[in-house]
Amino acid sequence: MDGRIIKYCQRTLSPEEEAELLREAYRDPELKSQIIEYQQVYSLVGLSTSFMNKPLGEAKYKLFEQQMNRKKRRQAVFKWGQYAAVLAFAILSSWILSFFYYQSDQSGTLAMSQELNVPAGQRAELTLPDGTRVWLNASSRLVYPSVFTGERKVFLEGEGFFSVAKNAEMPFIVSTKTIAIQALGTKFNVNSYQKTGSVEVYLQEGSVKTYFPKSESTSLVLSPGQLLVQQGSSFELKKMDEEELLWKEGIYVFKKQKLENIIKKLELYFDVNILVRDPEILNYEYVGKFRQRDGILTILRVIQRIHKFKIEKNDELNEIVLSK
Repeated sequence: MDGRIIKYCQRTLSPEEEAELLREAYRDPELKSQIIEYQQVYSLVGLSTSFMNKPLGEAKYKLFEQQMNRKKRRQAVFKWGQYAAVLAFAILSSWILSFFYYQSDQSGTLAMSQELNVPAGQRAELTLPDGTRVWLNASSRLVYPSVFTGERKVFLEGEGFFSVAKNAEMPFIVSTKTIAIQALGTKFNVNSYQKTGSVEVYLQEGSVKTYFPKSESTSLVLSPGQLLVQQGSSFELKKMDEEELLWKEGIYVFKKQKLENIIKKLELYFDVNILVRDPEILNYEYVGKFRQRDGILTILRVIQRIHKFKIEKNDELNEIVLSK
């Protein structure tokens, strides 16, 4: 394997060497394939093992493998397995990087666009090329370039916390399916799970501007401590308990929340359907902190001790039924 690939993933190549390597990869499919495969494994191993839930990760990997087999892609799965076995099977079991592709900017430098999908029941932390640190919650997806050229822009689906590296000449932009959030150097949380039908932006430090891409003139600038909720064509400012950001440490906090709201969050975090046969139990209120690694059944059983209800799990349907 070309020794430059390792240096490229470790970001020790000079800008000129990196540009030359990517130009060669653009012309040589075999070299491009080697870069993609090595960077996949390198990125997986680089994720902190403190974020790893090995049993759940292995279960998610088995599900992924079954899906690939159904699509008659056994060869791809085996290739992944060969690389993973050498480096870290447990980490590979927890994380799947979905795809990589190449694109060219006006200067002719090739940038590798990357997509990181965080499985249900997991979370991840990574550092972007500009030094910005990102924490991703369960069932989230982040698309970002390997090199920022012209602008610093990423796409988020799910929930992420951003500690943005300062660069006054190049704003940092987080795009969601509905709105964009622009920052220079700041810390903020974005919740944009598609199933919720809304986007929430909480500013912890600094300043951010939120706007609809087609109507930037109607932007709204947040101050630290403010929570913006976008639903439809409107913005609304609300209050948020900063303890909710403990999800970065694998802790979910519910403060006097109805079971109905808790269920909605658990469905997102653990990618499971929760059916309630007796609607009256949805009005029960709870206060508690739960560890992500404990899993959804443990969380529900702890809640169950306060207001009694029954829990039934159907693995085939990926469904949990609650009843009195």
